[in-house]
Amino acid sequence: MVTIPVKMIISSEGLRPVPVIAMGTATESSIAGVEAVAPSTLVKAIEVGYRHFDTAALYRTEKSVGEAIAEALRSGLVKSRSEIFVTTKLWCNSVDRHLVVPALKQSLKNLGLEYVDLYLIHWPLKLILDEFKAPIPNECIAAIDMKAVWEGMEECQNLGLTKSIGVSNFSSKKIQQILSFAKIPPAVNQIEMNPQWQQKKLTNFCKANNILVTAYSPLGAIGNNTWGHNRVMECDVLQDIAKSKGKTVAQISLRWLYEQGVSIAVKSFNIERMKQNLDIFDWSLTEEELTKIDQIPQRRQIYLIGTMVTEHNDVMAEIDAELD
Repeated sequence: MVTIPVKMIISSEGLRPVPVIAMGTATESSIAGVEAVAPSTLVKAIEVGYRHFDTAALYRTEKSVGEAIAEALRSGLVKSRSEIFVTTKLWCNSVDRHLVVPALKQSLKNLGLEYVDLYLIHWPLKLILDEFKAPIPNECIAAIDMKAVWEGMEECQNLGLTKSIGVSNFSSKKIQQILSFAKIPPAVNQIEMNPQWQQKKLTNFCKANNILVTAYSPLGAIGNNTWGHNRVMECDVLQDIAKSKGKTVAQISLRWLYEQGVSIAVKSFNIERMKQNLDIFDWSLTEEELTKIDQIPQRRQIYLIGTMVTEHNDVMAEIDAELD
């Protein structure tokens, strides 16, 4: 079994370790409410070495994550809850101050846990919708009161419902806004990041402010028809490097991210690919290979929220501009 390296993030208990690779659990079907990831699949992930699970209220996989952890404890795969790091996220319909704590309590009920290790604001916008359905009407998207929602996040940490708090899909401008009034600064910013969208300015900003970046869609979310693409896996530069090193393109992409000093949320429910995605720690990329990857033309994927609105209102236009 692979031992996954850790990064340290700020928490209510001082610096705490977070495994640098998380098992992602978002799927098109689970978000659509059709089905969730089977707990048995996540137990297999624990068996091969995963100790960090990334979920969210939107994904509808919190229950499966919780059941997998419970089974791992029952079977002795892990000895205590503290061996598993759990990240979940506040969805955009609960970003009012009075809804933040209840939303996390509901996630904890879904997970069957007393606390999560990390709680993130999923997106820097508000959706005035009870149920998530696409396309999202323009009038249902609004700006959030950043100070108020962050106070709710801080309350979650102060109550012991989460060890750390952070954000997802936030620009440096939005993070700077939080830092201007936060009593507890964000520990993590989870963003789309891969060799085709390297996010260098944003990652440098986060590092300068002691905020760990977590890269989602590290392989371009290939196979996902809603927000995925195949540009990473079909990239000639990555394919050539993979061939020369006897590695997979996925491993090259994940190793590149690891060498950028970020953590990674990667998803595969195939046991062999689960193992391959962890086999990135006992080798490295050369300076020449890193230079070639740095020179890959950059293109941001059309992200989940942006693809599901009927038209871009002022809030969406602001996010578009900040993420360019």
